[in-house]
Amino acid sequence: MIDIHVYGLGLSVWLFCAGVVMVITRRNIILLLLGIELMLNAGNLNFVIFSNGAPDEAGQIFGVFVVVIAAAEIAVALAIFLNIHKHYKSSDIDQLNEMKH
Repeated sequence: MIDIHVYGLGLSVWLFCAGVVMVITRRNIILLLLGIELMLNAGNLNFVIFSNGAPDEAGQIFGVFVVVIAAAEIAVALAIFLNIHKHYKSSDIDQLNEMKH
């Protein structure tokens, strides 16, 4: 019988790979941020899975920290994105690399 941890780790690997593919292939800033969030959530899922059998709550505390860091990262990144979009009227990363101020 397969343990439930195997399914959780498989989901975590799938989430992380989907995030890496999104970061590598997408040219939109919003989709790039979404890929980074998927990778953070995959790591967070690993913390929670491995802390399930542990006597202390260290993994769950790390999971809460990851959620707080992800929320702060998204808030700062969206503020930067809104300023870039307001100034350049584009959210394409390739176009932003070619533009001069």
